[in-house]
Amino acid sequence: MGKKPAIPREIRSEVERIVEDFNERVLKDRGQYYLTRFSGRFLYLDRSDRGRMGSICRLEYQGSMDNWEFAISKYSSGSYDPEDWFFPGSGLADGTVEGAMKAGLEAYE
Repeated sequence: MGKKPAIPREIRSEVERIVEDFNERVLKDRGQYYLTRFSGRFLYLDRSDRGRMGSICRLEYQGSMDNWEFAISKYSSGSYDPEDWFFPGSGLADGTVEGAMKAGLEAYE
């Protein structure tokens, strides 16, 4: 089993556009916004809530924009758990970046 490739530059740019659009459309008046971090094949979504930054989830690139593997951030352990699907908003994690942000809003209001 070989190493999975890093997220391509053009995919990173598209993710940034999606996150900026979501921040503008959904979070503009809530005092919140999402930030992205990329590391290899992973996209980390963090969110600022009225100045407090927190990790929300990690997405693993699977080769297309609508098939990311979702892992919720576990504050209790400081890790990401792709097996945990028992949290508010889990049904919104549909393999897309926007779905992950929606799920994160429900999970960590």
